Amino acid sequence: QVQLVESGGGLVQAGGSLRLSCAASGRTFRSSAMGWFRQAPGKEREFVAVISGSGGTTYYADSVKGRFTISRDNAKDAVYLQMNDLKPEDTAVYYCAADISPTIAIMTSSYDYWGQGTQVTVSS
Repeated sequence: QVQLVESGGGLVQAGGSLRLSCAASGRTFRSSAMGWFRQAPGKEREFVAVISGSGGTTYYADSVKGRFTISRDNAKDAVYLQMNDLKPEDTAVYYCAADISPTIAIMTSSYDYWGQGTQVTVSS
């Protein structure tokens, strides 16, 4: 059974940092593009960041550019999202997703596997 499991969410004050992790099991995603998305209450799921299968290409939503960093460790079949200078508007459930294709994509429909999500809450 293929699983993506996120961890690292929590409650943090504005200006603080969190590091999200996503661990894959059931199959390898070492050649797959991996993305992070988020969904706030009452809003649609939105793209946050993506990293290519090789790790050589990354792309970010404008709202997080310069504050968030996506990375991966293919030896561990894991992807990470370092979030700095968090703002209340970053509050959402964060999802890890895997695209079988190695090239980056920002549409939710491009992704084949999804985790259950981890809650991030930023207080003002």
